[in-house]
Amino acid sequence: MATGIIKMVKANYLIACLVLLLTFNIVRSQNIVDQFPVFKVGEKITYSAVYNWGFIWINAGIVEFKVSNTNYKGKEVYHFNSYGYSVPSYDWLFKVRDYFQSYAQKNNLAPLFFDRNTYEGGFTVHNQFTFDYKDSLIYSKTENSDRPYKEDTLKLQQNIYDVISGVYYIRNLDFDKYKINDTIPIRMIIDNEIFDLYVRYLGKEVLKTHDKRKFNTIKFSALLIEGTIFSGGEDLYVWVSDDLNRIPILVEAKILIGSVKATLTDTENLKFPFTSEIKVESD
Repeated sequence: MATGIIKMVKANYLIACLVLLLTFNIVRSQNIVDQFPVFKVGEKITYSAVYNWGFIWINAGIVEFKVSNTNYKGKEVYHFNSYGYSVPSYDWLFKVRDYFQSYAQKNNLAPLFFDRNTYEGGFTVHNQFTFDYKDSLIYSKTENSDRPYKEDTLKLQQNIYDVISGVYYIRNLDFDKYKINDTIPIRMIIDNEIFDLYVRYLGKEVLKTHDKRKFNTIKFSALLIEGTIFSGGEDLYVWVSDDLNRIPILVEAKILIGSVKATLTDTENLKFPFTSEIKVESD
């Protein structure tokens, strides 16, 4: 049984460590909060990625998100960075060093350039996407351990995000504009493919995390594609802080055996007071 659990964790570590990166990509909407953007330069958010099956919890890795300014083709833009890495005690079993970055326009967070460079247990992936809004094209460069280097040109569809710029865009949605069970379409580009999915607004909920913190949150689910990891359907759930920061507190994805979770552990340089956390009286 233990061997089976380890195999499942190894096979799905990317999901455990980067589930946040693959689920928050949403089309542009007019329902933007008045405080756009809800983040500021210098913000840093850290998550712990774990595998959970019944009473078994395996701390697998750390995920970090950072916001900075940079210059891209003579224009000041946001530079979003995300790092995912296995904890040292896990490296011997399945070493992970994942890096994602995205340059995005400041007025609407539309992506300009995306880069993914990941190493997971010996499997490498390197993807780059350049978004050309003048000619409505995406220039891609992709390769991984199973596929050789390839350059391609895709049609730039409207309202498309990469997996990093989308994380920041969804935080700016005004969920008060939606009713429970409303669906919101998703368009994302991953590994040189464009996907149209959706998320479903599930209302507000008081959330207690595994480390016994409590938060007022906004909850929604996401449609997943059936495959070797997921059975398909709305098996991914996200709880976002119900305050002006709109920070993901917990992301949980059900897989074929157990679930993977990314839980907020630390924040730095938030734009607004972190008022969603509920103080828990100690015994």
